[in-house]
Amino acid sequence: MTKKSYIQAITDALDIMLKEDPKTLIFGEDVGKNGGVFRTTQGLQEKYGEDRVFDTPLAESGIMGLAIGLGLTGWRPIPEIQFMGFTFEAVDSIAGQMARMRFRFNGKKTSPITIRTPYGGGTHTAEMHSDNLENFFTGIPGLRVVMPSNPYDAKGLLISSIENNDPVLFLENLKLYRSVKDDIPDEKYTVPLDKANVVQEGNDITIVAYGAQVQEAQKAAEELAKDNISCEVIDLRTVSPIDTETIFKSIEKTHKVVIVQEAQKMAGVGAQVASAIAEDAILSLDAPVGRVAAPDSVYPFAQAEEVWIPRKAEIVEKVKEIINY
Repeated sequence: MTKKSYIQAITDALDIMLKEDPKTLIFGEDVGKNGGVFRTTQGLQEKYGEDRVFDTPLAESGIMGLAIGLGLTGWRPIPEIQFMGFTFEAVDSIAGQMARMRFRFNGKKTSPITIRTPYGGGTHTAEMHSDNLENFFTGIPGLRVVMPSNPYDAKGLLISSIENNDPVLFLENLKLYRSVKDDIPDEKYTVPLDKANVVQEGNDITIVAYGAQVQEAQKAAEELAKDNISCEVIDLRTVSPIDTETIFKSIEKTHKVVIVQEAQKMAGVGAQVASAIAEDAILSLDAPVGRVAAPDSVYPFAQAEEVWIPRKAEIVEKVKEIINY
């Protein structure tokens, strides 16, 4: 076991998979000699060569087109989109091509592609660099969307994603890259896809979150404990498909729920969770579903992001509102 940051855990997973599977390839803008804009792939080109880890032109549509062709011909590509805001340039490749491949070929061909891209606020980046765009991708059939909240899950989920035979959009939170550390195994391990994690057990209310908001939810739960409010915190980990079974089991115990997301509220992951609860677990609730999310506005410039991103205080306020309903 070694204490490693979120970004070091991701690098570990990439290193392990490049060593284990000669059919894995990493490519994208500046991922080679420079090791990526955040140095996630630092040292990997030197270790595995320019044929396995290489730079591409600044063309996201070309990066994804290359990934599709490689995936269909026996390779296991791990392309990087430098920032999630740049995925708009490659939506047709992701939604119209690789996500449909298994269906199109009746299971005879697949797209074993893991698209890595950073997202999220709190680091004062330029416009189009911090957007939380998971809402655009979670409704695409055939595409998994994975959003780890901690280093242990980041390594295990990335290895599971790369070994998976269907396309995965693997989203890495910018703020978490170097702000959190965990003791994680040095060797290979996996964390199951499509399975939520109860990170903290409680009895009075369930808080469902994902990505960096899991950290905020845990901080809120710690503060609420001072008022004798026991919170159960669930980390979705995979936001498409969503593990509703774990959520339903929790609210059968707590009878109250608050859903937290950093992305805009409209048509988000939280809306899908709330809808699933309303359809299949409404009788378990003693109060309305509470939601905490960012405003339905364009992601603000860096100077204003601290008041835009949901924080601990907002979660605490919403939990108390639902508890006192």
